[in-house]
Amino acid sequence: MTTNSDPGLLRQAKQPVSGALAGPYGHPFHPILVTVPIGAWVASLVFDIASRIVHRPAFLTHGSAWLIAIGVLGALAAAGVGFLDLCAVPTGTPAFRTGLLHMGLNLAVTAGYAAGFAWRHGGGYPQGHGVGYGQLALSAVTLVVLGVSGHLGGKLAYRYGVRVAEESVQADGYRVRRPT
Repeated sequence: MTTNSDPGLLRQAKQPVSGALAGPYGHPFHPILVTVPIGAWVASLVFDIASRIVHRPAFLTHGSAWLIAIGVLGALAAAGVGFLDLCAVPTGTPAFRTGLLHMGLNLAVTAGYAAGFAWRHGGGYPQGHGVGYGQLALSAVTLVVLGVSGHLGGKLAYRYGVRVAEESVQADGYRVRRPT
C-alpha cells in the first residue's frame, strides 16, 4: 500500500483552531505553557532528593508538595491549548497518532502527580523525615514518562511541523540585507 502526503493536510496542522485560545499562527501557546509543569516537577524532584539529605527537611517536603500542585495546575492549562492544537491535526495521520500518544502520556503524568500530591497531603510528613521513598519513586517515574512525552511533542513540532510556520514564512528570517 502506498500513501502520498497531502500538502493541504500539513497546512491544516499549522493553523490554529482558535488563535485567541491556542495562539496565533506561528506562535502557539502550548510550548510556553508546558514550561510551568516541567519546571515545577523537576524542581519538586530536586526538593524530594534534598529532603532525604538535609537535617531539617520540612521546608523541602512542603515546598515539593506546592511545586507538584503548581505543576498540575500548569499541566491542565497546557493540556487545554494542546488539545486545541491536536484538533487542527488531521485524523488518520501519523502526526495525529503521535499527538494522541503525547496527550495520553501527559494525562497519565498529570494524574500521577495529582495522586502523589494527594498521597503527600493525606499522609503528612513525620517530623524530621524527608519525602518517603515511594513518593520519591513516583515523582521520578512520572518525570521519566514526561520526558518520553516531551520527545513526542518535539517530534510533533520539529518532524511533523504541527503549529510551526511554513518554510516560506520561515525564510523571511534568513534574508540577507545587502548594503546599499
